[in-house]
Amino acid sequence: MTLPDIQHINQIARKAGEAILQVYAQDFEVQEKADHSPLTRADMASHRLIEDALRQLTPEIPVLSEESAAIPYAERREWKRYWLIDPLDGTREFVKRNGEFTVNIALIDQGFPVLGVVHVPVTGVSYFGDVVGGAFRQENHGKPAPIQVTRPCATPVRVAGSRSHAGDSLLHFLQQLPEYEIVSMGSSLKLCLVAEGKADVYPRLGLTSEWDTAAAQAVVEAAGGQVTDTELQRLRYNQKDSLLNPHFLVFGDDAIDWKACL
Repeated sequence: MTLPDIQHINQIARKAGEAILQVYAQDFEVQEKADHSPLTRADMASHRLIEDALRQLTPEIPVLSEESAAIPYAERREWKRYWLIDPLDGTREFVKRNGEFTVNIALIDQGFPVLGVVHVPVTGVSYFGDVVGGAFRQENHGKPAPIQVTRPCATPVRVAGSRSHAGDSLLHFLQQLPEYEIVSMGSSLKLCLVAEGKADVYPRLGLTSEWDTAAAQAVVEAAGGQVTDTELQRLRYNQKDSLLNPHFLVFGDDAIDWKACL
């Protein structure tokens, strides 16, 4: 499989991160989208920068962004390969100014993410991976370091959780574990915690959209982990009119019956 140069995509994500930080350093207005989620100038600045860069790099590959106009499924379902981006994942974290927001860029091929970059503007850290070269973590402009999931699972089990969605019904899942500790984090960074071996499982039993997960799923899978629905089937993309994900699990150790915890 021929893939774009992932470092080129990483640089696009970094430039988008710089545009976000310019807004982050100022007072900014927060608008409300139709689904009541927040939107800022930073979301749109990042969106425009990424979309323009990808269209120049790969004009033959369509781009689907959280902030782009709705594209009918009748058109999308014809796409064999497309870019799926979230220009600013974790806008709530951005508004709270806790730094836990990301730029997500994924390449989807035949319904699955095959390349992904997750960049954290505030820290300068990037996670990236693809089906060919493995997964890496890079601090600012340092040398990328390979990452992989933890296998076997740690004791107690480290469960990635959300700061903004702490009310999601995780109690039953947690009660099935012999011992656990919560590793709290915002945005798609929860998946990256599993990818780099700092968490063992991330059960997402609430609503997310496809652009929230695609880039980080590519990183997790390149690091040897899995992102599945609650039937342990690999999470797929662009299979229906709705762009909402089912509930899902992210884990590194596939010797554990995670489904039994649901």
